Amino acid sequence: MQAALLADSPVKSPMHGREFQTLYENRFRLVYRYVYSRIGNREEAEDLTSEIFLKAARSIDEGRSRESMQQWLFYIARTTIADYWRSYYRHPKSSLEELVEIGWDIPDPENSFEANSAAADHVQRILQALPEQQREVLRCRFLLRLSIKATALKLGVSVANVKVLQYRALKHAATFE
Repeated sequence: MQAALLADSPVKSPMHGREFQTLYENRFRLVYRYVYSRIGNREEAEDLTSEIFLKAARSIDEGRSRESMQQWLFYIARTTIADYWRSYYRHPKSSLEELVEIGWDIPDPENSFEANSAAADHVQRILQALPEQQREVLRCRFLLRLSIKATALKLGVSVANVKVLQYRALKHAATFE
């Protein structure tokens, strides 16, 4: 009598080898697209998708239904992607000494001073070409690193006026070469 009840029950039969192959064939593209959307690199997504199906095949649960297997497959995909990003950000960063050893050049302080000096001269020329109020706003905001509110207090204008002056000054300065 119980056998008859089990035969009529809505519970699906467990997943077997051939059924897993069918699941693989039917769900590979879906899992791949999911992984690719999270990784953004085709080769990495292919590798991770293969890894996901290998993990699923190694630990297949014979008691799972087909529907449950798909949910479980995406659970494996989520954890595999999390592991990927964890290891990606865990890699040690290169030290300066290692970079020099492989051929990276250390900037010459003498040349960087000249480059900075040329840039500073260029900035001074641009600032001198601006109207006084716009020049003062840029000086306060970018050279003195004052907030918009502090700049407004220092110049005796409203916060809105500082924003407008800064916008116009930057737009005007961008036209200089």
